[in-house]
Amino acid sequence: MKNTTASSLSAMKANGEKFAVITAYDFTFSKLIENAAIEVVLVGDSLGNVIQGRDSTIPVTVDEMAYHTEAVKRGNERALLITDMPFMSYATEAQTLENAAVLMQAGAQMVKLEGGEWLADTVHLLTERGIPVCGHVGLTPQSVHKLGGYKVQGKEQQAAAQMIADAKALESAGAELIVVECVPSSLGRELSEAVDIPVIGIGAGPDTDAQVLVLQDMLGISQRLPSFSKNFLDEHNSIEQAITAYGNAVRTGSFPGPEHCFK
Repeated sequence: MKNTTASSLSAMKANGEKFAVITAYDFTFSKLIENAAIEVVLVGDSLGNVIQGRDSTIPVTVDEMAYHTEAVKRGNERALLITDMPFMSYATEAQTLENAAVLMQAGAQMVKLEGGEWLADTVHLLTERGIPVCGHVGLTPQSVHKLGGYKVQGKEQQAAAQMIADAKALESAGAELIVVECVPSSLGRELSEAVDIPVIGIGAGPDTDAQVLVLQDMLGISQRLPSFSKNFLDEHNSIEQAITAYGNAVRTGSFPGPEHCFK
């Protein structure tokens, strides 16, 4: 497998090829993901839930994200490595630049921010300084208290239209990838068609350009398995085989199935 870049992912979208994304938080799992030839690794602030046992991602700090990014980087040579910027780490221009620099110096090749059109200036600020950006729309876990819980987003026509406008604004500002989380499958498809950059779905149906899952969910070892996830370890004899099977299922389009989608 060649090194994955934002450009190679863009070419995959143009060719109608899907790619797989998975979270990682340490060296050991990073090596297994490397061996399984997954295209993109995300050091997610979901570590607050699955590593630290917290009830949300909000307490996670920049220093913790940098620590886990360094560990994952040591096990990764080929996958594109994206790191989440945690809650309130991009509230001001000075914070944004300082915190993004910390994560990039820890080994990230791209940072991910949650939010819509209001983030356009922030995305532009980063990209014009050479820091690649992945956007995140739909269910944004850092805004869980404002959203009133972990609920499917974009079910109403107005909300769906705004989400598409958000994705377009992020693309125009320089974002090279966008994650869309917990939306109806039809909206996942519309979003992917509305922008030229790859759209990575999680609980967003089968028609996005890629899929991402939390590692612990994909292995069935989370305390609660989300309805949009699947336990790939059930059908395989090792973790590496399960991760490989996940990647293949995404590329062939067999995952997600109807049972993993929202109408």
